[in-house]
Amino acid sequence: MAAANPSAVERIKAASRGLRGTIVESLADPVTGGLADDDQHLLKFHGSYQQHDRDSAEARRQAKLEPAFSFMIRTRLPGGLVTPAQWLALDALATRYANGTLRLTSRQAFQLHGVLKGDLKPAIAAMNAALVDTIAACGDVNRNVLASPGPLASPVHAAVQAWAAKLSAHLLPRTRAYHEIWLDGAKVAPEQEAETVLGANYLPRKFKAAIAVPPVNDVDVFAQDLGFIAIAQDGRLAGFNLAAGGGLGATHGDAQTYPRLAEVVGFLAPEQLLAVAEAVVTTQRDFGDRGERKHARLKYTIADRGLDWFRSELERRLGFALEAPRPFEFTTTGDRFGWSEDGEGRWHLALRIESGRVADRGDRRLRAGLARIAQVHRGHFQLTPNQNLIVADVADGDRWRIDALVVGYGLDAYRRSRPVALESLACVALPTCPLAMAEAERYLPAATAAIDALMEKHGLGGEPLLFRVSGCPNGCSRPYLAEVALVGKAPGRYNLHLGGARDGRRLAALYRENLDEPAILAALDPLFAAWSAERTPAEAFGDWLHRSRRLS
Repeated sequence: MAAANPSAVERIKAASRGLRGTIVESLADPVTGGLADDDQHLLKFHGSYQQHDRDSAEARRQAKLEPAFSFMIRTRLPGGLVTPAQWLALDALATRYANGTLRLTSRQAFQLHGVLKGDLKPAIAAMNAALVDTIAACGDVNRNVLASPGPLASPVHAAVQAWAAKLSAHLLPRTRAYHEIWLDGAKVAPEQEAETVLGANYLPRKFKAAIAVPPVNDVDVFAQDLGFIAIAQDGRLAGFNLAAGGGLGATHGDAQTYPRLAEVVGFLAPEQLLAVAEAVVTTQRDFGDRGERKHARLKYTIADRGLDWFRSELERRLGFALEAPRPFEFTTTGDRFGWSEDGEGRWHLALRIESGRVADRGDRRLRAGLARIAQVHRGHFQLTPNQNLIVADVADGDRWRIDALVVGYGLDAYRRSRPVALESLACVALPTCPLAMAEAERYLPAATAAIDALMEKHGLGGEPLLFRVSGCPNGCSRPYLAEVALVGKAPGRYNLHLGGARDGRRLAALYRENLDEPAILAALDPLFAAWSAERTPAEAFGDWLHRSRRLS
């Protein structure tokens, strides 16, 4: 439904000619390293963001130079599955066009950072040559579909991976603009590309989908606009519980914005998944707020109109009623590190990649080591929603070779890291993210070390703790689900959120605002002391906080 007063971005989309805008002309402009303002918005639908180096911004301003513009490119990779050949292709692009690193995201995708404007087109074209595209990785569309990583020998995980790929393809934009601009495809008239699902103006805001396989909620399914929870029966996929209306973005000081958990709506058969997903997406397309972007996510549509209305609207569009949800249980949100064997005798090695940054730094030569593994590996890789990596489908006789490379290149952090560091997440934040208010990725090592030392002081050393850092309240690192989370407020200052659940089914609460590191540790100190003294055996910090009413 059209907004009475559409936002500026809605007007840009409406005039974009199917997401074409003047991107071609902006790319050809030799005067600036950036794109025209409207094209920056449209570029997101093609999988890229314009950024600039904020570390050098003030010096460049004083020198009367424009910001040091560069671009981030993000892949569309349903379920995070990638072949060794694709890994090597992306690794080569990191050297040729980017800043020499790869980044594994919390949406099971790759990001390349530091790409200059003149290299955007050849970089995206080279990705596509390796059968990796970037369309709809960003923008007001369904973004990369998450899927619980697991051995493809497992019938349930294999089915979930297949459905993630089908869902991603079903919800893609139909415009040929991507192929025209980046791949020199034949030009077609925009009116010939009917966007029957997404609509002429696409969605009101970004949209995120995930498929979880209990008992591991590694995709944080309740943080998604659209979630499917796999229900197994006799070792096979019987169907899915539908969850809808999650989302973690918020704005400091604006009570009208807030994180929200998805609600379970009903059960569906596997063959109904695409129809149900389309009904959810088109409901949001038609009823989402197109006037106020801060209020444009599905979570607000459901919160404003109610779950009963939402279920009724879905079933009207579907022409059938969903069944009652079936029982399920989640026990954890994290990754299981080290080697594990599946039922077919194949092995899978989950590696810890701090903040998802694949780089060569000192004796930890992660990028060189993973490239070397890709040269000898005969299975596949799978990125996890926790910014880690699985070397998957390894024959028993090949484990020694992988182990030798892991040790030789310093990829064995999973053996040496403390639990706080192992389970932590951080967004990129400074210096490239334009929304960042504080450090996240660059601060994470110091933050985890400080919290670990405080836990050690209270006899809690080695205890698991779900810790996340976000540079701003948009929450890309899913901080509002953590037991301890820092959400950037200003340089060196954070809001402290506490009390999320380790199964991903409870939000953290705002505990203190605008704290520096000493104040954060001072706030946690008495809480850790009391947790150590009062907890029941193996009681998690978030659960203890709620049982003891420390947050009420």
